[in-house]
Amino acid sequence: MVETAKKSLRYRQLDPEKVAYLRFLIDELLKGRDVVASYNLVVLAVILAFAALQWRETRRDRRKWRQRLAGSDPSASEAKRGRDVMGRRSDSDDEVFSSSSSTLREGDVTPPDPKQVDLDLENRPLLPKSSNQTRQTRSRLLSIPRAIRGWLAYQPRPLPIINRQLPCNGTSVFVLAFVGLNVFLHFYHLPLGAEYFFLFADRSGYIFIVNLPLLYLLAAKTQPLKVLTGRSYEALNIFHRRLGEFMCFHALVHMVSMLIWRFLLEPDWLLDGNTAREYLLHPLILEGFGAFLAYELLYFTSLASFRQRWYELFLASHVVLQVVALVFLWLHFHTSRPYVAWALGIFLVDRLVWRLTLKSMTTTADLTILEDGETFMLSADWDIPSQPPSRFFTHNIRTGWRPTDHVFLTVPCLGRSHTLQAHPFTIASAAPPIPSWTDSSSSSVTNANSDRPPHAWLNLLVRSHAGFTSSLLSHARSHSSVSVRLDGPYGSFHALDMLRASDTALLIAGGSGIAVVYPLAEALLLHGRPTGQRVRMLWVVHSRSHIGWIPSERLRELVDAGLELVIPEPTVEAGRPDVGGLVEGWIAEGGGGGGEVAVVVSGPDGVNRSVVNVCAEGIGRGLDVRIAVEKFGW
Repeated sequence: MVETAKKSLRYRQLDPEKVAYLRFLIDELLKGRDVVASYNLVVLAVILAFAALQWRETRRDRRKWRQRLAGSDPSASEAKRGRDVMGRRSDSDDEVFSSSSSTLREGDVTPPDPKQVDLDLENRPLLPKSSNQTRQTRSRLLSIPRAIRGWLAYQPRPLPIINRQLPCNGTSVFVLAFVGLNVFLHFYHLPLGAEYFFLFADRSGYIFIVNLPLLYLLAAKTQPLKVLTGRSYEALNIFHRRLGEFMCFHALVHMVSMLIWRFLLEPDWLLDGNTAREYLLHPLILEGFGAFLAYELLYFTSLASFRQRWYELFLASHVVLQVVALVFLWLHFHTSRPYVAWALGIFLVDRLVWRLTLKSMTTTADLTILEDGETFMLSADWDIPSQPPSRFFTHNIRTGWRPTDHVFLTVPCLGRSHTLQAHPFTIASAAPPIPSWTDSSSSSVTNANSDRPPHAWLNLLVRSHAGFTSSLLSHARSHSSVSVRLDGPYGSFHALDMLRASDTALLIAGGSGIAVVYPLAEALLLHGRPTGQRVRMLWVVHSRSHIGWIPSERLRELVDAGLELVIPEPTVEAGRPDVGGLVEGWIAEGGGGGGEVAVVVSGPDGVNRSVVNVCAEGIGRGLDVRIAVEKFGW
């Protein structure tokens, strides 16, 4: 349109009104682009603000843990015993009940001086001040922030009919604020009226463009946002998905608006004699259609229903379609090229430099089919290097991991189609000591015996479903080992730091969510536990055979170290337990006296939502409760 306008100015003799109209249109278009270009500065400011809050919280958690650890009595910690509940009494119930009794604090045995009675009745006012009313008013005012925090932490019910899970209210509010920022920029100083509709169409496309680097940054597995926000990519994935949906909507608005302008609203004197066929077959328009179709296909293949049913196709299409879309976008809109270059650079560095080289390793793993016949353990071990292999070496799976970390697993021997597939699995084994030369040793487990080189024992708990896991299970039935490529680890310190700083740590697992909470329990109880901290774990299993996923001697070791373990009767035999009621009682007990309670839950959506909302209710009542959800799937 701008090119057509320039031609009209150059080759036609236009009246002053038309020339003024074109100049106004071009000036407003350029002003709008300048305004929208400042969008990324606003996003950066928001990220830095959240980073400051996160750094403050992290420093507070780690300082509190170090202070409490420095004042701990190791013998007292070792003397504590846990509680093992599996619908029956454990073998060491006498020890359990005697050690889990509460202790009484000794106070000042000297009674305070009695208050003198005021006998001056003459000077006492007939209507005393209503101190109770003042306290009630103050209490109501203080309850408002608590109620707001509780509401923000609350997770609503899934959407009816489509049964789509919703995040907590705080996340939804943040997403709506982000959308509101984009809508504001879309209409900021935008002339309204049919004759200026081209400006609306152009700005919708430009808003799509300026969001492109952020979209790819949120999708990258290795990203600076983890350093700034303390959250790994999987925790930020919900923002990546919402941003992608919003951008696809803007692409649709841009395309439809351009067609409306061309065929309904554009003045005849600007058409330059082009027919509809010539317009639609113009290279600029065809390139735009190509980019639009590629991004819309990306949206539909990224839907949860598609990912769950055809995960392998989702992986392949996600890579191919985004490359195609970037190429068409580069050709379609010259102004977009810096943003496309940034997005492509983020993608290539993340995929080729980090994931396929620096953060990847190949090893031989053992395959062990577990009792239920549908679950198997993939295990590998190696010595952790005491020195960095090269100058440019970075922390990868060979140097260890932390609780809640996960890796991407590739098994090339399953077939050619599996060579480029990478599937995420949480590491179900305890985190090994991490060498001090890595950039991640601040919260790592220290090696108790410096003379002995640390060794890594990695276990992946794999449940068989259709596709990759089914093929790997078939391979495990005929082979005891397999060559694998491991990409990772990925995760964050947030859950572990939060638990370490708490007075009561609650670990809730549903099914294979034990792969998340077991390493956390091991890190809390066997690698420096402050005196007085209470660690409780609830593990809900579907079948009795699933209890064998974690060896009984490992669980007994944690119980002996002080873990209060509850494993209800399997749901297939006794139905679903009242997870919310049990956690609510634990929170009331741990936070009733002003103690800090930290909760980590990993399980199906129903279990997660139940625990989250119990924590939200506790926050609303003024309890010091913090919650972290380690969600299944993507």
